[in-house]
Amino acid sequence: MADLAIRERVIQVCGLSNHFGSHVVHDQLDLDVYRGEILGVVGGSGTGKSVLLRSLVGLRRPTSGRVRILGEDLQQRWAGKRSSVERRTGILFQNGALFSSLTVRENVALPLIEHAGLSRLEAERLAGVKLALTGLRKEAADQYPSSLSGGMVKRAALARALALDPDILFLDEPTAGLDPIAAAAFDQLLLTLRDAFNLSVFLVTHDLDTLYTTCDRIAVLSQKKVLVADTLARVAAYDDPWIQAYFHGPRGRAAQQAVTACGKSKES
Repeated sequence: MADLAIRERVIQVCGLSNHFGSHVVHDQLDLDVYRGEILGVVGGSGTGKSVLLRSLVGLRRPTSGRVRILGEDLQQRWAGKRSSVERRTGILFQNGALFSSLTVRENVALPLIEHAGLSRLEAERLAGVKLALTGLRKEAADQYPSSLSGGMVKRAALARALALDPDILFLDEPTAGLDPIAAAAFDQLLLTLRDAFNLSVFLVTHDLDTLYTTCDRIAVLSQKKVLVADTLARVAAYDDPWIQAYFHGPRGRAAQQAVTACGKSKES
């Protein structure tokens, strides 16, 4: 992995605080995400992983602090300018969040119509290309989300997230609820897309297999801050009870052994 000091930072979080009344979720949190990397974000329940993601994508205004996406300060941008920045990001929500009244093709075409100004015919033609990129079978394009399996919903939602050719993908528990085979296929798809399009990926997950297979760095949320952000090997060696239990418990050891056996372990 290239020296981080000379890599482009596509996300910069400085002094971020999130309060819900008297409850403090984040306090002066700092974090960077670099061009072309997959950053996995982990932490115990209540550490604010999803709150952090929502703050980065503009669904929640932080109590204080600064968020810069692709060099633009989101808190300082007016609506039109902010929209132009947000069009360079794609979001995959945990349950897909597809519109149930639209077919898969229509779901993917919608941002192309709304934000790129394409005609419906052009948008649906391009939507087919995006769906093919994610490996979703052709006949699924004209089905409704309710008729799809969990893995197919994830791929369809990923195609929609890729619709506007984003620089950054935000993924919230993308393999949650998938069987091991579907989850492993999704992990490999993510790596393929990252390498093909030089995507930067902010990935919230509990899936240890996904962390070991896909992530260049891991950020651990604890004590209202980012406790450590580094390669998986260095994070796993960090002297913290939660980290040690998480990465060196039975599931962590199994994930590490499986990935090592496939020759995919991350460099330290």
